[in-house]
Amino acid sequence: MGGAVSAGEDNDELIDNLKEAQYIRTELVEQAFRAIDRADYYLEEFKDNAYKDLAWKHGNIHLSAPCIYSEVMEALDLQPGLSFLNLGSGTGYLSSMVGLILGPFGVNHGVELHSDVIEYAKQKLDFFIKTSDSFDKFEFCEPSFVTGNCLEISPDCTQYDRVYCGAGVQKEHEDYMKNLLKVGGILVMPLEEKLTKITRTGPSAWETKKILAVSFAPLIQPNHADSGKSRLVHLPPVAVRSLQDLARIAIRGTIKKIIHQETMSKNGNGLKNPPRFKRRRVRRRRMETIVFLDKEVFASRISNPSDDNNNSEDIEDERQEEEETKPSELKPDPPVNFLREKVLSLPLPDPLKYYLLYYREK
Repeated sequence: MGGAVSAGEDNDELIDNLKEAQYIRTELVEQAFRAIDRADYYLEEFKDNAYKDLAWKHGNIHLSAPCIYSEVMEALDLQPGLSFLNLGSGTGYLSSMVGLILGPFGVNHGVELHSDVIEYAKQKLDFFIKTSDSFDKFEFCEPSFVTGNCLEISPDCTQYDRVYCGAGVQKEHEDYMKNLLKVGGILVMPLEEKLTKITRTGPSAWETKKILAVSFAPLIQPNHADSGKSRLVHLPPVAVRSLQDLARIAIRGTIKKIIHQETMSKNGNGLKNPPRFKRRRVRRRRMETIVFLDKEVFASRISNPSDDNNNSEDIEDERQEEEETKPSELKPDPPVNFLREKVLSLPLPDPLKYYLLYYREK
């Protein structure tokens, strides 16, 4: 499903459009979406479509439309330190955004049916950790992925604060999904063609809210034809942080506070905001076509005859706007990774510097 907002020219413009359409409503969710470039999770030959509000599927690899992910992220009401379970974790795009909010003391687990998709997700996660400056702007809860059918999770598994299922859930599996939640937890899943938010308010008490109509491919039922036995999925253990890890988190946190204080001092206690570069206005167009593929809706926008009367006017307005902004619209400098620069400037042995930087390549 998708096509709710106009396509963007880059990741930031896509997020601008999602905010304008009220799919992204909170600062935490906005920060997570801006921190991870959606195009990084596409195969190279399909990246031209990364900033369209459309789902993408290639073989077993699948990404839902940005408007769906933003509704999911908002509905989960994520907070630092929570535990999260992603059923049908796919490329790891959603799990990585969630990890930016959960922070170093959260739990971030994913279950994915296809082993080739697990490998793809691990490659994308490794690329993000090693190369993205966004990694140093957050304390990250790294996701862990296991292969298996999410309908065969071991009954002795721990319960989670937040659960998302990325495939259509049949009514008979609703209670199974609910039992994965702690009291006070939130479950978001496609149930009976509606993206549904379920909050566990007590041991046997629930609140249910329908968010929006969706069309997802259904969960794949377990197949026991080969052995006749269930293949239980054992989720990763909730590991205790080592003393080294805790020290690294504390040191990085202290350095970030120092950088923040220095920045506030330079900017007059943070009252001066850096100028934002004006973005080209995007003309809104009515959705004309909807295509069904693999039981998920792929929607596209095209102009209609009534738009044509205004096209020349819009183009002239855009040209005039661009002319007005040219003198002041200089190309911004590349962003500076202040945390990295500060760590490298410290009088510490190189191995300790690299450890504080997670051995990142950039």
